Amino acid sequence: MNDPSLSQTALDFDSSVDPLDLIEEETTPAPDPEVMLQLLHSKNKQELIQAVRAFCEITDARAIPLLIQQLTSNCPLIRVSAAYALGRNTSVTAVEPLINTLAHDFNGYVRKGVVWALGNSGDRRAFQPLLKALKNDIGAVKLWASSSIANIAKLNYDDTITALPIVIISLRQDNIAAVRSNSAWTIGKLCRELPYNVVYATAIDALIEALVEDEDLGVKEDAKTALLKLGDPRGLQMIEELEFEGII
Repeated sequence: MNDPSLSQTALDFDSSVDPLDLIEEETTPAPDPEVMLQLLHSKNKQELIQAVRAFCEITDARAIPLLIQQLTSNCPLIRVSAAYALGRNTSVTAVEPLINTLAHDFNGYVRKGVVWALGNSGDRRAFQPLLKALKNDIGAVKLWASSSIANIAKLNYDDTITALPIVIISLRQDNIAAVRSNSAWTIGKLCRELPYNVVYATAIDALIEALVEDEDLGVKEDAKTALLKLGDPRGLQMIEELEFEGII
């Protein structure tokens, strides 16, 4: 999964353009942290945007308190940039502010950046908020919530057992193919941490079901990849049968 970066300083947030999806190869030298730290105090909006965006690329612990402050900016682009910057510059002090932003920010782009940052945090406090986002938020947020859940839940067996049924529902029922694809990927990742049990078997059933029944080829491919990486005998047998029949 590619790491996103913000590629412009002003966007129309009523348009279909998502700043977190504008990914560019780095063609210029990294910003100077000392200069960008100074600009984080600027009263000039464009300078502030430049500085917050800079910490989407560079890391410096001194920026973290200032980036947390920008989560409450009245400018959505600054908030989304701050969220992504805190995903680069991770800190235990940023987790609660990010969770609060996820719960209360009206802007889906901002919440999308927040779930990515929370997934990067590796902090268990993010687990339940991410589950809630996967169940209830808009598609763009659910897309990243699923993979972020994998980053958190894999650290704790009980969390994995709690997360899998919700991610399985997402794989089976979400109306957005990209969310189902990410859910297949997440199931495959979480199942690597599990012994064979009822939850594991149910997850394999869901992946096989997606492989056979999902109408989207991308979802089928991600379910197939998950099954191959898990090496589950039932999954491998189904893949072999479908390939023999020319279905996949």
